[in-house]
Amino acid sequence: QVQLTESGGGSVQVGDSLRLSCRASERAYVAWFRQAPGKEREFVAYRERSGATTYLADSVKGRFSISGDNAKNTLFLQMNSLEPEDTAVYYCAARINRLVLSGIRTPENWYYWGQGTQVTVSS
Repeated sequence: QVQLTESGGGSVQVGDSLRLSCRASERAYVAWFRQAPGKEREFVAYRERSGATTYLADSVKGRFSISGDNAKNTLFLQMNSLEPEDTAVYYCAARINRLVLSGIRTPENWYYWGQGTQVTVSS
């Protein structure tokens, strides 16, 4: 079982930045999701293991970026120009086996989940 440890959430003002971290207990494929109150969980970002290509949801493209340290099994989500609409619980999710790119946005395709870290953006 992959254990995931998240950190970096907090309460900030519009336009501020935060950097989230997700550390996995072992080598795994990892992605970021978020869930706002009353809404379904949605895909945010994914990074290929090589780091050559990243995938971002349209709602965060141009403001967020994703990076990682494979040696430390750690994934980062840099969030800039934060907006109230970014307020949500942010989760990292993991799989042991490779997932086709067309399936990364589907929460059901990810088997392990972190506890979530709250991000609150106030205007």
